[in-house]
Amino acid sequence: MNRQPPPHSDAVASTLKRWHQMLDARDLTDLPEIVHPDAVFRSPMAHTPYKSAMALCMALNTVIEVFEDFTYHRELATADGQSAVLEFSARVGDKQLKGIDLIRFNEEGLITEFEVMVRPMSALAALGEEMGQRVGAHLKGFR
Repeated sequence: MNRQPPPHSDAVASTLKRWHQMLDARDLTDLPEIVHPDAVFRSPMAHTPYKSAMALCMALNTVIEVFEDFTYHRELATADGQSAVLEFSARVGDKQLKGIDLIRFNEEGLITEFEVMVRPMSALAALGEEMGQRVGAHLKGFR
């Protein structure tokens, strides 16, 4: 896929480049290095956000194992260059899904907020069931 870089700050562009490299390798070992310690993760399955880099990293490390055929399609930036919207598709079992990652960065390029939206409902339900079985009990402690 040909990615056209949006108008991000150098720090944000560097973080996004590392994020894409980690996903391409399917290895999020270095994820804590690009996440602010007080980051907030907003799940498509939970009303209340999860607070801490640990919760965000746990959720993303798990979902990369759950998603099959994960692909980013488009990357959009906000006018201030501090936020990105990444459109993706993936599969959970036999359920095909589309979604977006809404990512906010601080001035140093660290991820401060990560929100995921997924559709359709049947794929979201399959994702929620699988994530709940793997990390549901662990994530509840981060609300």
